Amino acid sequence: MPYKDKLFRLAKRILVSRDEAEDAVQEVYLKLWKGKQKISKYDNPEAFAVTMTKNYCLDRLRSKQAGNLKIVHSNYEHSDNVERKVEARDGVNMVFEIMETLPETQRIVLQLRDVEQYEFAEIAKMLDSNETAIRVNLSRARKTVREALKKQYNYGIK
Repeated sequence: MPYKDKLFRLAKRILVSRDEAEDAVQEVYLKLWKGKQKISKYDNPEAFAVTMTKNYCLDRLRSKQAGNLKIVHSNYEHSDNVERKVEARDGVNMVFEIMETLPETQRIVLQLRDVEQYEFAEIAKMLDSNETAIRVNLSRARKTVREALKKQYNYGIK
């Protein structure tokens, strides 16, 4: 289960619910286990697992069982100053709230590149796309997040 944490983070980003994400990872691992003889045929088993997770999660979202769409994330910079901790946490939460509003592809690309730190070539393989499209989606996602943050922080200031 070497990719469990990465698969979980991706599933949680897409599905939002911790329980749904855990179920998704478990289902993907079950499918991988059932097809373990075929895994050696793939050039990059990790990319294959990520692609399976992404597809499974998107299928879950499309199903009628999808619900609970709230991201809670606590990955912020630690500081001795309580105010800085609160500001950092609020900033991270704000970014993740903005990410919820992004189109699906942009949200996934932003997650894979900026959070999971995959290379463009790997993301392109996982999403069955080309690197140029990945770069464009990432740029648009970052711009949307940046503009939304500017609006939030500059509220009432011209």
